[in-house]
Amino acid sequence: MAGNSQRKGAVRKSNKKGATAGSGGRVKRGLEGRGPTPKAQDRPYHKAHKAAQAKSRSQTGKPKRRTGSEAEWVAGRNSVVEALRAGVPVSTVYVAEGAERDGRLREAFKIAAERGISLMEVTKNELDRLTGGAVHQGLAARIPAYQFAHGDDLIAAAKELREQPLIVALDSVTDPRNLGAVVRSASGFGAHGVLVPERRAAGMTASAWKTSAGAAARLPVAQCVNLVRQLKAYQDAGCMVVGLAADGDLSLPELVADHDLATGGLVLVIGSEGDGLSRLVSETCDHLVSIPMANQLESLNAGVAASVALYTIAQARA
Repeated sequence: MAGNSQRKGAVRKSNKKGATAGSGGRVKRGLEGRGPTPKAQDRPYHKAHKAAQAKSRSQTGKPKRRTGSEAEWVAGRNSVVEALRAGVPVSTVYVAEGAERDGRLREAFKIAAERGISLMEVTKNELDRLTGGAVHQGLAARIPAYQFAHGDDLIAAAKELREQPLIVALDSVTDPRNLGAVVRSASGFGAHGVLVPERRAAGMTASAWKTSAGAAARLPVAQCVNLVRQLKAYQDAGCMVVGLAADGDLSLPELVADHDLATGGLVLVIGSEGDGLSRLVSETCDHLVSIPMANQLESLNAGVAASVALYTIAQARA
C-alpha cells in the first residue's frame, strides 16, 4: 500500500499543472528589462505630457493657455537644422534607424548636444507615425506646445518695470510669420508683450519662433478667449486702445502730436492684411489710426505695419 501511495503521489506531482522543468529561468529572462525607457514627456503618444500641461500655472495664479494639446513636429533635415539654428525650443530630436549620416544630420546632433536636447533613435515606421506621414528624411524634432501668458500678465510686467504699458494686440492675424515678425518688432521697440486671440489666429509655431529671431524667448505672448473683452480690461486699467486702419480718424503723426504717449498705457491693435480690424474690435478702440502712404493703393502687412507704428510710438515715448 505504501508503494502504491508513493506511486500515486509521484503521478500527482508529475501531472501538476504548470510544473514544466526549467520554466522559472525562462520567465525570469522574459521579465528582464530591455534597456532604459525614454522619458514619458519625450513620447508624444503618452499621457504624461497632458498631465504636465495641467500643472502649468502663471505667476499670477491664472492658468496658462496653450496652442493645443499636442506638440508640433518639424520634419525634414533642412527644417530641423534651421529650427535648431534659430533657437526654437526643441525638446527632442528623433532620428530613424539606419539614416544616412550626412552633414545636416551631424550638425543637428552637434547642436542638440550643445543645447542638452534629448536625442532618440526610432524605427522609420515609428517616425512616420509620429510625424503623420511627413517627408522626414530620417530626422524630425518635437516642439512642445507654447505656454502662453495671461492677458493681465502684460500689465503686471510693465508695473514691475515701473513703466507705462505698451502692448500689441493682433486681430485675426493668421500667418505665424507675421506673428513672429510682430513679436520681434515689439521686443525691439520696448513693448511689454503681444496679445493674440485663442481662435482664428496664428499660434507660436516653429515658423513664428524662427521669424521672431529669438525674441519669442524674451517677450511674453499672451492669449485670450475674447479679444474685445480683454481690450476693455486694458481700458479699465487706464490704457488707451488704438487700432491701425486705412480709414482712421487720426494719422500716426497726429496721434503722436495730439497725445502724450509717454504718460499713459497704450495698446496697439493690428488687424489682418486682407480684412483689417473686425467690426467689434474697431468699435472698442478709442481711436483708429492710419499710416500715411505715398500711394493709397498700397498696403502693409501686419508685421511691417507693426514695425512702423511701434518705431514712431517708441520715439514719442522716449
